[in-house]
Amino acid sequence: MHYQTQSWGAYVAPRNMGVDPLERIEKLASENAVVIFSMSTCCMCHAIKRLFCGMGVNPTVYELDEDPRGKDMEKALMRLLASSSAVPVVFIGGKLVGAMDRVMASHISGTLVPLLKEAGALWL
Repeated sequence: MHYQTQSWGAYVAPRNMGVDPLERIEKLASENAVVIFSMSTCCMCHAIKRLFCGMGVNPTVYELDEDPRGKDMEKALMRLLASSSAVPVVFIGGKLVGAMDRVMASHISGTLVPLLKEAGALWL
């Protein structure tokens, strides 16, 4: 797994300045084949990360509880999913797959592997 962390230095921009959280999510999601927005203490997030690693996929993981702007991103994800739970959220090939239930349904139905191959995250 590839965990994304950024060095913010001594200066952190005020919360109201900078990129809209949803725009930031879209940008981050489009930069890698598989992107998971997660919380480091979430058991469902751990399970989804293990699923992808077990399949031979190396997802990029953004731990929202370790990001200074993670709370805003979490709220944006809740709005995006129309859900009270924001994580885990999976993007494949820059497209929203969804939360744990959607990923597992895709895996069980056999549509997850073709998505991963199409995005270049899986070669077999």
